[in-house]
Amino acid sequence: MARKMKTMDGNNAAAWASYPFTEVAAIYPITPSSVMAEVTDQWSAKGQTNIFGTPVKVAEMQSEAGASGTVHGSLAAGALTTTYTASQGLLLMIPNMYKIAGELLPCVIHVSARCVASHALNIFGDHSDVYACRQTGFAMLCSSNVQEVMDLGTVAHLSTIKGRVPFLHFFDGFRTSHEIQKIEVWDKEDVASMVDMDAVQEFRNRAINPEHPVLRGSAQNGDIFFQAREACNGYYDAIPAVVEDYMNQVNAKIGTDYKLFNYYGAPDATHVIVAMGSVCDTIEETIDYLNEKEGTKLGLVKVRLYSPFCADNLVEAIPSPCEQISVLDRTKEPGSLGEPLYLDVVAALKGTQFHDIPVASGRYGLGSKDTTPAQIKAVYWNASWKDSYKARFTIGINDDVTNLSLDAHDKLDSAPAGTTACKFWGLGADGTVGANKNSIKIIGDHTDLYAQAYFAYDSKKSGGVTVSHLRFGKTPIRSTYLINQADFVACHNESYITKYDMVSDIKPGGTFLLNCQWTEKELDKHLPGQVKRYIAENNIKFYIINGVKIGKEIGLGNRINTVLQSAFFKLANIIPIEDAVKYMKDAATASYSKKGDAIVKMNHDAIDAGYQQVVEVKVPEAWKNAKDTAMGMPKAKCADKTLEKFVNEIQIPCNEQKGDELPVSTFVDMADGTFPQGSAAFEKRGIAVDVPKWIPENCIQCNFCSYVCPHAVIRPCVMTEEELKKAPKLAQEKAVPMTGMPGYYFMVTMSALDCTGCGSCVNVCPGKKGNKALNLMPLETQLAEQEVFNYGRTLPEKPEVIEKFKQTTVKGSQFKQPLLEFSGACAGCGETPYAKLVTQLFGDRMYIANATGCSSIWGGSAPSTPYTTNKAGKGPAWANSLFEDNAEYGYGMFLAQNTIRQRTIAKVLELEKTTKSASLKKAVEGYLSTIDDGAANSTATDVLVEALKKSKTKAADEILKDKDYLRKKSMWVFGGDGWAYDIGFSGLDHVIASGEDVNIFVFDTEVYSNTGGQSSKSTPTGAIAQFAAAGKEVKKKDLAGIAMSYGYVYVAHIAMGADYNQCIKAISEAEAYHGPSIIIAYAPCINHGIKGGMSIAQTEEKKAVECGYWHLYRFNPALKAEGKNPFTLDSKAPSKDYKDFLMGEVRYNALARQNPERAEKLFDKAVKNAADRYDYLVRYAKLYNNEEK
Repeated sequence: MARKMKTMDGNNAAAWASYPFTEVAAIYPITPSSVMAEVTDQWSAKGQTNIFGTPVKVAEMQSEAGASGTVHGSLAAGALTTTYTASQGLLLMIPNMYKIAGELLPCVIHVSARCVASHALNIFGDHSDVYACRQTGFAMLCSSNVQEVMDLGTVAHLSTIKGRVPFLHFFDGFRTSHEIQKIEVWDKEDVASMVDMDAVQEFRNRAINPEHPVLRGSAQNGDIFFQAREACNGYYDAIPAVVEDYMNQVNAKIGTDYKLFNYYGAPDATHVIVAMGSVCDTIEETIDYLNEKEGTKLGLVKVRLYSPFCADNLVEAIPSPCEQISVLDRTKEPGSLGEPLYLDVVAALKGTQFHDIPVASGRYGLGSKDTTPAQIKAVYWNASWKDSYKARFTIGINDDVTNLSLDAHDKLDSAPAGTTACKFWGLGADGTVGANKNSIKIIGDHTDLYAQAYFAYDSKKSGGVTVSHLRFGKTPIRSTYLINQADFVACHNESYITKYDMVSDIKPGGTFLLNCQWTEKELDKHLPGQVKRYIAENNIKFYIINGVKIGKEIGLGNRINTVLQSAFFKLANIIPIEDAVKYMKDAATASYSKKGDAIVKMNHDAIDAGYQQVVEVKVPEAWKNAKDTAMGMPKAKCADKTLEKFVNEIQIPCNEQKGDELPVSTFVDMADGTFPQGSAAFEKRGIAVDVPKWIPENCIQCNFCSYVCPHAVIRPCVMTEEELKKAPKLAQEKAVPMTGMPGYYFMVTMSALDCTGCGSCVNVCPGKKGNKALNLMPLETQLAEQEVFNYGRTLPEKPEVIEKFKQTTVKGSQFKQPLLEFSGACAGCGETPYAKLVTQLFGDRMYIANATGCSSIWGGSAPSTPYTTNKAGKGPAWANSLFEDNAEYGYGMFLAQNTIRQRTIAKVLELEKTTKSASLKKAVEGYLSTIDDGAANSTATDVLVEALKKSKTKAADEILKDKDYLRKKSMWVFGGDGWAYDIGFSGLDHVIASGEDVNIFVFDTEVYSNTGGQSSKSTPTGAIAQFAAAGKEVKKKDLAGIAMSYGYVYVAHIAMGADYNQCIKAISEAEAYHGPSIIIAYAPCINHGIKGGMSIAQTEEKKAVECGYWHLYRFNPALKAEGKNPFTLDSKAPSKDYKDFLMGEVRYNALARQNPERAEKLFDKAVKNAADRYDYLVRYAKLYNNEEK
């Protein structure tokens, strides 16, 4: 049977396979599985039907635990139900998995297998999550590539319906879930013909129903539980045959050869690897290469049905001449005799003909570590008869501590002849990845070529490094590893050329495309010597294009993906350029039509410009003799030697894309995952195209620019006359007398190499007489500003300036050092200005418990640490636990710190009674009188510690042991709305109910920003988001109202851009309040699709308040205790049109274009909700006024 071919990734394939069988899908977003649920929701919104003739009912839950509970309930009531998850999400489902399996309910959980957080979070692929589910009773079926996801995902659904045992169908996160391949797809009728409809009816008949009531889920005692538990054995004994039968049915239909264990390789192989997952394709490719080129006899047993594990089938798959087996596991189970697959294989071989052959246990690929043919060769070369044989080993790393690693040999070019490999280096959110996804689909759908695409990312948000790996060939592509020998390489950001060694990946005679603003003549000046030499010596065809110029001329700004995509098609010559242009324009229309016709036309113009304006460079002969020049980050030197060592030994190699080469010994001293703070300052990425230039004569010294800067790159600097004399020449030329501070000089400094070029500072600058004090200029023209900025960082803080302008004011706060700087947040981020401000106010004494999400990724992603310390070495102590438990995690920090502090205070109180030293007694009294005043207690603590040190008594020494706990700390819990409104709400609610002095800050983007923009309970009516493809029906949850109902919780609703003063006042009041507080801050996000971009994020906040979309208010219980009204409504009655605001964001206006009638209905509903909300707040204020009377 011939099937249609389509180009898709593994997630789409899983959704495609599951949709026909699914009546209900209960879901929750988690990387890298979210896409499965998203496309299911999109198909459902379009009315696509399953084999039962209805669209899938999609229900987004508050967590994976909630999703699994919903799955369980839906199955119990008789609907075939599916969910999709990974990692921590899968672990949250485990309790319900036990129940679903115990009740023999037919179900499939599709899992893009992902690493489970341990010493650190890793969002990438391995098998640690699925292995954690071995005891649940779910059968476990593994797919190795995108095609298998399509085919075996179907087998899982068919088998669970017939066999009643639930299935966990898994495939490698990212490597398979996000790899795009050209595959064959099922028609709904094809799969329907294989469904055992009698079994479906029997399932419905068994469902709980008042029409034939039963009890399920009883509590059983020790007398019968054991026996009842054993009663299910027959179902598990039968399930392998059920799976095998459906594999055979699939094989008969489409000509495949799926088995429970598939063998590949020489029929007389002497060394066989046993493995499962995407590595199997790489092993097959390596076997073909080695058996052909080196005459080896090697083989692979590919595990498909992992559980129940059928020993007989495994033994049957192994060739009888086999003399050695190596088992590869993609997980680590510390303290075990071996990883799970190894232990199963050893047990299976007992008592067979292979009982006595050596079986080696290997670990590979943790956290998506790339596994290459060279590493697989090393496994085969690890022969038991060699002196160097290792019975336990690792590959892909250099373990110089326990010496378990195998040395990989030189690169193997094992890809089949005729395969074209291409690499594209892009900047996160510049559109490179999206363009390459379009390219692969164009080539896959319009040619007979097989196509593969995989995208590698760093941990930064938009603005990080992305590397796209594309392959095309006439035979199926099994290269499930990154490209390191490319026919074509493109660099889409000119700053990368001096940072990363990208040209050495190009094969001799290959092609290199550089997007830059330099002319052909200027290349000699800007390119590193080693780059020029490699290009010249290897006959590289070199091209340049000025995509930035084209983008500005057309009106696309920095979104130049279509320009460069067009240039690629011109140079790669995979399909005729005329056809490519047509297909690209069709794709652009499909991709951007929701953003309006003008955007579509711009992209069409960009496509035309791209292939027309690419320039071939005539490579000078002299380049062959070019000398090496410095590349990447310079070595760090600083007073903190721990930080210096970290930057030089870890951060620099990682930032040069050489982290894979670091040995285990590098991390021995940080095995618990502890990193020093402040390393982001050494990166100096230089990724901005344009950066702000300060024009002193137009400056009113308001500090607004610094206040709103998302990355803390623009700061006011105050200098004495003496300091100004020592300053760089540019500072001496530009500094102006400081307003209100005679004898001092003021200037705005800017770290050009840390700036992302968002333009937020320019946007908010009031200037003088209509002339702004900041303008965006090309980065190269402002590089001299870096020296001025660096000088400003060396100057001491000036208490007299803080005293004059007060640190709790907008202007005064910006003279405090930000202790969050140069993060990996998106350009124009709406979250970081808030976090940065909190650190300026309390950073030297604050704890931060950070929920997993955007704020944990820009706040704590290796290798850079953007939270930093002041000159005294103090700063935020930051830690991340999980997504769901962040409030509890922060509460635990508070309890620990407060418990030890109270014990220490008791010792200080005792000392006050016994000491005869007048100076010590005075210090003690000063300390005790300020113990609840954060700011005052900080100074008093320093005085007390010095006095205790001088005392040199036993009592003083006892207190000094815990001196780090003396100071009044500021406990903060940071997280987004997905955490606060949904998965973490129960914990958040419990913590604010505790009455303890914990401050919670919610970055409210109204979507799950980190996982791609899924709907949360914070998402307002009418917004389009993932899992709300047709627009959100219900209104936003009133989290602030819930918190205010306690009466003793400080609550604030803020939006920085709408009211700078209200923002800082609320933060200051919240921290000063002796009790729980919660601040909910409106944070525009790149997911919103703001017309005008993120440069106007602060203006968007202002518009939101002016139209009544967002309201500003504060509830301060301390005022109630004083007999005053605790509720203050800070925003005025709406004065702007609500719908006009909505139409300024794609998340709303897209619905108006797609479904105008529904949009009008939902927008009217949203307008009414907003009016009701404001009326409620006005009445709330009056309520307390009436109470006072």
